[in-house]
Amino acid sequence: MELEPDTEAYLEYYARRPENLRIDETIRKLPGLLSPEAKEADTLGFASALGSFDLCEDLGAFVEANTGVEKVALDPGRASRFLKELARYYGALDVGITRLEPYHIYSILGRKERRGKAGRLSHSFALAFTVEMNRRFIAAAPAVPVVMESSKQYANAALIALQLKNFIARLGYDARAHIDGNYHVIAPLVARDAGLGEIGRMGLLMTPSQGPRVRISIVSTDLPLIPDERVGDSSMIRFCRICKRCAENCPSRAISFSDREQLDGAYRWKINMDSCFRYWNIVGTDCGRCLAVCPYSHPNTGLHKLIRILLRRAPLLHYPFLWLETIFYGRKPVQGPLPNWIPPETG
Repeated sequence: MELEPDTEAYLEYYARRPENLRIDETIRKLPGLLSPEAKEADTLGFASALGSFDLCEDLGAFVEANTGVEKVALDPGRASRFLKELARYYGALDVGITRLEPYHIYSILGRKERRGKAGRLSHSFALAFTVEMNRRFIAAAPAVPVVMESSKQYANAALIALQLKNFIARLGYDARAHIDGNYHVIAPLVARDAGLGEIGRMGLLMTPSQGPRVRISIVSTDLPLIPDERVGDSSMIRFCRICKRCAENCPSRAISFSDREQLDGAYRWKINMDSCFRYWNIVGTDCGRCLAVCPYSHPNTGLHKLIRILLRRAPLLHYPFLWLETIFYGRKPVQGPLPNWIPPETG
């Protein structure tokens, strides 16, 4: 979307990727994300979202560590425990550590002055964390409250990540905060390997307690840490296989009804990213319909905690629980009341 017709960057890109030109030009003609001409446009709501995204843009100048102090010798176990609890203290929900692998790192970066540059990180470890998105706002998807909430939580995650980066720098170690619009790593893969969840049918990180109703941020570092052991949750993958609610409710039909397939050496569901992004540029929000309908997105109450435990331990209960969930909640998202200051209609 940043490419300007007939510029050197535009011509160079489509010389390499001519198959993308037709669909990209079609998308460019649409109103655009957070455009006042978009289907779900709302002046106040869109200004709120843009304000949060602007903050992420401003914070991009501070993602790299500036140590300048002598390294403090630390026990990796103690440093890991403190760092994870500090993240929670700052407001993170789920936190984990993984060893940084080459497949976590973008081979080519893609935005603004970073576009086209090779992605390189000398760090050995990464801390991944999530922040929760408000269910009432997500249930309004694809209307304006969903982009207000997602942008707000991107900004909150960025503030947490920058504080953690600064903490590590104060100990004399290098670190980088990976925040919205400024990632050098593929956040869902790092978070999965740090033990925070699985990659579901919709292509997003599915956490055990909030499902996909989270935003992710990463802090990579050369501070010696102890990685968390990843215990895969096959029950979430099995449930995704039979549920298909996100695919049924996707307005752009970007989510597959088929089973996982082997792509680039890994089994996963393939998402039609162009179709998804095209819809964003029609409605003007980042949609979020799949987040709203996912059964794992229900509030983490005692009853839902019990159900999730049973789903992990008893695969035969998946079909009965999916049937009961449909009886109680239906196959489409149900929007509850929003705060009275949220504009009730677009304009």
